[in-house]
Amino acid sequence: MVAEASQETIRGHLPEGWILGAAQEATLLRLAKWDASGAAGAIWRKEPGFWPAADPKEVPARLGWLSLPESMGARLDGITTFANEVKSGPYDRVLLLGMGGSSLASSVFANTWGRMPGFPELEILDSTHPAAVRHAAREAPDQRTLFIVSSKSGTTLEPNSLFEYFWTRLSEGGASPGPNFVAITDPGTPLEQLAKAHSFRRLFSSPVDVGGRYSALTEFGLIPAALAGIDVRRVVQRAREMAEESSPAVTASHNPGLILGAALGELARSGRNKVTFVTTPALSAFPSWAEQLIAESTGKRGTGIVPVAGEVAPFEPTNSGDRVLVELRLRGEDTSGLDTGTAKAVEAGMPVLRFTLDELDDLGAEFFRWELGVAAAGAILEIDPFDQPDVERAKEFARRAMTRDPRGGGPEVPLERVDRPTEVAPAFAQWLNLANVGDYLAIQAFLAPSEELDLHLLELRTALRRKLRISTTLGYGPRFLHSTGQLHKGGPPTGLFLQLVDEPRADVELPGGRGSFEGILRAQAAGDAEALREKHRRLLRVQLGHDAVAGLRLLTALVAA
Repeated sequence: MVAEASQETIRGHLPEGWILGAAQEATLLRLAKWDASGAAGAIWRKEPGFWPAADPKEVPARLGWLSLPESMGARLDGITTFANEVKSGPYDRVLLLGMGGSSLASSVFANTWGRMPGFPELEILDSTHPAAVRHAAREAPDQRTLFIVSSKSGTTLEPNSLFEYFWTRLSEGGASPGPNFVAITDPGTPLEQLAKAHSFRRLFSSPVDVGGRYSALTEFGLIPAALAGIDVRRVVQRAREMAEESSPAVTASHNPGLILGAALGELARSGRNKVTFVTTPALSAFPSWAEQLIAESTGKRGTGIVPVAGEVAPFEPTNSGDRVLVELRLRGEDTSGLDTGTAKAVEAGMPVLRFTLDELDDLGAEFFRWELGVAAAGAILEIDPFDQPDVERAKEFARRAMTRDPRGGGPEVPLERVDRPTEVAPAFAQWLNLANVGDYLAIQAFLAPSEELDLHLLELRTALRRKLRISTTLGYGPRFLHSTGQLHKGGPPTGLFLQLVDEPRADVELPGGRGSFEGILRAQAAGDAEALREKHRRLLRVQLGHDAVAGLRLLTALVAA
């Protein structure tokens, strides 16, 4: 059974548990207009006219995800057969090398289900920080690891560099590492050619008419999930049920995906463009996937919806009234803390969208619901939800930084240092003073992800939110470049950006003397900073030094100063 909020609505009413406040009338009117125009049928027929801002030649080629719940059924036998083959092999873990849409759904599966008995552990490496690369290399013997190189284009810098590093490590043993590698990519990409040339264990092709952030129900999401022991048939079945409820035969006012899209779009038009996720514990990984879908789909042409994942409730009311709360509950989990936080949000006048899942497999339904909902919201915001026009600019600047200096180059944008408190303190205070009502603050941590850093980053984030009384987001770099980076540069000019870098105690060289992971990371940080400054964003860059934890503590103390 899919989430209870997807049950049929009564015309003129919203799903149970939804509170839209002042945006309710506009949402219901939007649904009525979509009913009158036959919007549901137009979407499924892939008619470009539903998205006037999009290239009409491109739209039909971007909507393959609509049929995935049905079409993937024919591919599941091959996926599950391969998973059983790997299960009987010598592998202790599956390490996925990917970024953005090629890794985020897999991260949801890994963090939601955990390690399944008898199956290898699924891990995701989506960082180029030297400490993260070294940590992944130490976790398990390379020969007992199955590596998945995951990239839709087959040209993504991070997974390609990580592949070269691990391939070289395994090659030192003498035998060809090919049996330890799997590729997932589009047909005809350089990664497909590489996989064939290196005799990878398997090569999987994904549908070309499905964009990365809409690919959760393709091979990119389902193969890692199956290898981890998750019943992908049940996940896809739940998605199929949601697709049927959202089919052309269902009017917009009874269509769960379009109801979500109308609410998101109209709330954003009314100024409620900070979609703040709160969940029960088991569903805590889902917002990171939704974050990319929302940010990259809507953050362009100076508008967009800002997804807020990982904040700690309660949320202090602000004068801007810019938040909407999205609740995700797993039936049977303790919701006392969630109830308390939501009650305070409602008291402060915050709209609420509530979704209750009966079981974890219902995430398949939510993948589809949110893909349709966000795409439909794009029509309301008058943007193309399927392109990402500002992502390439940061990559271009990063390439220039690498050209200037293979170690990452001297940044064009100033870099404050925490070991110079007389300099960083006034710069930090001046940057904080730039905040306005209705802004959001994005922490961009080009650091090695860890539980310890998570805690200290959360402390800094919470202190900043309470001081400035605005929404906050947090992303590890370079991961967020493939997730929220489009929103940062192309979305509304209401963001304050705090870029954090450190000085790794040891670097990891790339094979063949072609630079290092520290060089890649420095270039990516410098490139994104230049792209933000080009867009006149309010940016502060801080060098935390060798001890990132100590640097974060100092910044947190400065917030209260």
